[in-house]
Amino acid sequence: MPGRIDPASDTPLYRQIAEDLRHAIMGGRLEAGAALPSESSLMETYGSARGTVRQAVSLLKSEGLLEVVRGRGAFVRRRPPIRRLAHDRFSRSHRDRGESAFLAELRAQGQTPEVELIEVGEGKASPEVARRLGQRNGSKILVRRRRYFADGHPIELATSYLPWKLVDGSPITQPNPGPGGIYARLEEMGHELIGFTEEVTARMPLPDESKALLLSGGVPVLHLVRTAYTADRKPVEICDTVMAADSFILSYELPAV
Repeated sequence: MPGRIDPASDTPLYRQIAEDLRHAIMGGRLEAGAALPSESSLMETYGSARGTVRQAVSLLKSEGLLEVVRGRGAFVRRRPPIRRLAHDRFSRSHRDRGESAFLAELRAQGQTPEVELIEVGEGKASPEVARRLGQRNGSKILVRRRRYFADGHPIELATSYLPWKLVDGSPITQPNPGPGGIYARLEEMGHELIGFTEEVTARMPLPDESKALLLSGGVPVLHLVRTAYTADRKPVEICDTVMAADSFILSYELPAV
């Protein structure tokens, strides 16, 4: 596994160890779930002190490549990524079957989905939400906050914002909006959805996001903001989503026109 160690190199030994292990992980020689060689083995291989090996392991952990289990050792991270199919996830056929996009997506990939409702109630539109919804700053909106799980592990936080006048008195204001989720209810109310826009950025998580998603050190998040539109290009929902970056593959199909 190790590459040649150059005694004249200015690179600290722990970084050389980390680089060799990183290549082994990224190249597939150490597969997901595999145990790292023991500290003693790495010390012997590199002629290093225990503290040097631990620095290398700590560096790879901070990069999100390793999980350290107390009393057992370090392991290559594994959680099969969810393939998020942009071209299919908001298909009306899912809503017609009474499934939301998230439930349909995970079940199709053999994983068990779960949704935890954190909050549903009235709120005031921030300047950014108001701009995206075409509302006045501070206008009354409905706020729905959720946490999503795959096979019991939290992977996503999402907050939906909808104009209050649009949904007042509807099942959308209830904890459980019914089969197919809020998009199905909007269409039943006569607001046919004709498209969505999504903006995706990457960043490091805020402390509360890291805690809610049980993120290891060094794991970034994807910040996705989606707008749902009706036929007259009227925005009816903004969904602000924070996703564990190591849990998702964003898949797109784009037309060549």
